[in-house]
Amino acid sequence: MRVRPRTRRATAVTAALLAIGLLATACSGGARTAGNASGNGSGTGVLNIGMPNGPQANNSNPFLDTSAGASLGYRSMIYEPLAMPNVIQPDQEPAPWLASAHEWSDNFHTLELTVVDGPEWSDGEGFGPEDVAFTFELIRDTPAFNGYSIPFEDITVDGDTVTVTFGASQFTNRNRILETLIVPEHIWSELDSPETFDNREPVGTGPYVIKSFTPQTITLARRDSYWKGLPEVEELRYTSYNDNNAQTTALANGETEWSFVFMPDHERIYLDRDPEHHHLWFPTGLGVHGLWLNTERAPFDDPAVRRAVSLVIDRQAIHEQAHAGLYPALENPTGLPLPAGEPFLAPEFRDVTVEPDIEAARAELADSKYELDGNTLRGPDGEAVSVTLTDPAGWSDYLTALSIIEDNLKDIGISARVETQTVDAWRNAVDTGDFDATLHWANTGPTPYDMYQHMMDPAVYRPLGEASPGGNFGRFRNDDVDRALREYAESPDEDVRTEALYDLQRIIVEEAPVIPTVAGPIGAQYNTRNWVGWPDESDPYGPPQPTQRNVLDIVLRLERAS
Repeated sequence: MRVRPRTRRATAVTAALLAIGLLATACSGGARTAGNASGNGSGTGVLNIGMPNGPQANNSNPFLDTSAGASLGYRSMIYEPLAMPNVIQPDQEPAPWLASAHEWSDNFHTLELTVVDGPEWSDGEGFGPEDVAFTFELIRDTPAFNGYSIPFEDITVDGDTVTVTFGASQFTNRNRILETLIVPEHIWSELDSPETFDNREPVGTGPYVIKSFTPQTITLARRDSYWKGLPEVEELRYTSYNDNNAQTTALANGETEWSFVFMPDHERIYLDRDPEHHHLWFPTGLGVHGLWLNTERAPFDDPAVRRAVSLVIDRQAIHEQAHAGLYPALENPTGLPLPAGEPFLAPEFRDVTVEPDIEAARAELADSKYELDGNTLRGPDGEAVSVTLTDPAGWSDYLTALSIIEDNLKDIGISARVETQTVDAWRNAVDTGDFDATLHWANTGPTPYDMYQHMMDPAVYRPLGEASPGGNFGRFRNDDVDRALREYAESPDEDVRTEALYDLQRIIVEEAPVIPTVAGPIGAQYNTRNWVGWPDESDPYGPPQPTQRNVLDIVLRLERAS
């Protein structure tokens, strides 16, 4: 499958595509004033971005998710990918970027990249295919940079073509590989320990360089030239606020123009403050939050109980009350968020919606010899059925959702109580299987594989008491899951992969080891007083969250408001 560049629209749109921004890191003691940096840091050319992530250490290593560049999102304003996926429309081909074309072999063991001619590193050195090859070699040889354990093998350069081979099919990792941020060989090849490199003066092919860095504010300045054409945004100012309240106040006052923060009462405290210019959009990709059930502990070792719980949970109430309507509601029994999940749905689950069905839940239990004794559900052994629902203290959205679930379970006679823990205690309990049921997120990715693998992969199963940080916290075991996951990840046959994915959906519905409750948003709040061109429902060209890999594309599209 060959991917060629998309036809560009008119010049005005191309100029809008050139409004990029985000990156921050500086040399100790002062501002970076590279010869190709411009912008006076004031006036209408500034875009103010904020995140509630607290003080930042001066680290802009693009491969470390703990760095300031990752935390605030500016690494993707300095370093560029080979292609730009759209995670809210995962069936789209990634847009070409530093690679003008890419082609996978039929078995997804080989990737051929055609590298563009024209970009320059921000220190004036030329960019070329050798930098792409070096970056993949660097990730291959530095385990701390290879978080998905991608089995890189040979990496070769022939003219403008880079060929990468892998030890296994990379069907499920295609987009992760294409969105790799490329670094300059002439700098990174000199490092003895790249995993400890704090990279305070990052050099990239993107249109911005770091102008100044403090733990609270990082400023990026626009370069004098950029291979795609200069963006309209001259300067990016990133402020890292101490908490959600401080970030919310900054958004409401207009001090921050772009952020992602949870607001329980977003209409009153944000949208109503400036209805014309204050906006938010919270689309979803393929990630979910859900109730993970311990399938090796009674009563959730019985699939009939798990199915009954799934039937009785009020997902709409969780969407509206626990997550303030910001986390998109889940409508499909497979847990796939819509519309992102529509291309992957098995035929029998298309046009199917879920809503509480107490009578069906009671019938499910009665068929499995459970008896409703007044308001108490008794199991086949005659014992009352009770469970503990747990999550960390202070996680108000999750705890509100657990309270809703607690009330829902009363309708089928299950006695539930909500228990809170410290975050560390909860993480340890989840990892070791010391819980009945807990709300937790699932992994997300370019296909539903990541979600289902995280929820129920037998390959990461560990007995109760042993840590299982790789997922499957509910200790679910099913040979059909193992087969379907392997076939989806490894088969070169598209029909085999499709049927394997359908099987995973059937298992999540029929066995209910995890009950998806709400979609995971990739959202943002943004202000149109100074800048327009943001992605939204009418133009969903990418997720709006300022820490996503596509943020460069957003800034390139921004134009000054008239």
